[in-house]
Amino acid sequence: MKTIMKLEDLTTIDQLTDFLSGTQAVAFSVISNKDACYRWIQGELARFHYRGLPRADKGVVIRYLMKISGYSRQPLTRLIAQYRKTGRLRRRQRTVAGFKQKYTAQDIRLLAAMDERHDTPCGPAVKKLCERAYEVYGETEYATLASISVSHLYNLRKSTTYTRQRHHIDKTQPKASPVGERRKPQPNGQPGYIRIDTVHQGDLDKQKGVYHINAVDEVTQFEVVCSVEKISERYLMPVLEQLLDAFPFTLLGFHSDNGSEYINKRVAELLEKLRIEFTKSRSRHSNESLPHEVLWVQCLGGK
Repeated sequence: MKTIMKLEDLTTIDQLTDFLSGTQAVAFSVISNKDACYRWIQGELARFHYRGLPRADKGVVIRYLMKISGYSRQPLTRLIAQYRKTGRLRRRQRTVAGFKQKYTAQDIRLLAAMDERHDTPCGPAVKKLCERAYEVYGETEYATLASISVSHLYNLRKSTTYTRQRHHIDKTQPKASPVGERRKPQPNGQPGYIRIDTVHQGDLDKQKGVYHINAVDEVTQFEVVCSVEKISERYLMPVLEQLLDAFPFTLLGFHSDNGSEYINKRVAELLEKLRIEFTKSRSRHSNESLPHEVLWVQCLGGK
């Protein structure tokens, strides 16, 4: 086997056939630069006189160019067609500019300013405001926004340019609990309307203290005090049933603060079973529930 060290030593179609079949060893380097590859293909087509070759020999040359250049048959066929037409290969660099931006950053800032002046109205209202600014008041800077679609207006509100200029922050909305009615109890001089509250006695040597539950009738001031180890459902519900039974008159109302130990379904079901009206404290009306100071004085044995 004859060893050929360079591609330039391949001068005949038979040598190309041997090279493609693997019977000829050839040392060559991969052409990574596209412009250099185009020049090399053009030179090889001219060196082997591609235009005057018979059909079978053209196929050998094409397979040889495919192996060295790394191109598939389709782009290589297009390059050969260009060579046959013009006698040379020239790379056609296509730089795609992309879609032209219709709504510029200035338009988005105008939209943000319009939203800020009118407290972010709905899309159709903003579109109408932009139309009036351009058509009625002659503000030409609103010419593009005057023809915007309502759906794309919402897309612009999500853009980075818009959010950098204007932020809209919603405050955390309180979750309304369906348990209990938020109002002040109205006993109308009739006993049976109690107010209830819980006070933690405190910790001693890292040991949790007990919880005192104090219930007072609003009219007669009849009072019942119970203590529990914890205010979880397991400990609270049995004690709460005993507390309600301890009053010498029929209970008609049960008023508490907004603590979760009372505002829950188990307590609501118990009061509904006993036909006791369940009310809870209103916001900024802390005096509607039993003051903690009274509970502490009573728990410590004071008067």
